[in-house]
Amino acid sequence: MPDWTVRVHPQAEAELKALPADMQARFLHIAELLESFGPQKVGMPHVRPLESKLWEMRMRGRDGIARAVYAAVQGRSLLVLHVFVKKTQTTPRNAIETALKRLESAK
Repeated sequence: MPDWTVRVHPQAEAELKALPADMQARFLHIAELLESFGPQKVGMPHVRPLESKLWEMRMRGRDGIARAVYAAVQGRSLLVLHVFVKKTQTTPRNAIETALKRLESAK
């Protein structure tokens, strides 16, 4: 029985479905790790902290690299806020801003 729950913001769900199948499978694998072991026990190369309350799931596939930005919300729940294909070395500022806006509206 998982101690944690991973939920996906409605706008992030559409972004996730737009990813190639291998990246979607990687996302599901990391989400299962987070639900089974909790965010404190899952680290690199699967997840890493971004800033303030935001963390990112790191997905790599045949077609490149994608990230899913998430945050811990009430109880033992993780909310995926934004999913995007990564094209630069650092996480783009607008991706972080998008995630923060969605987190604010989800409260």
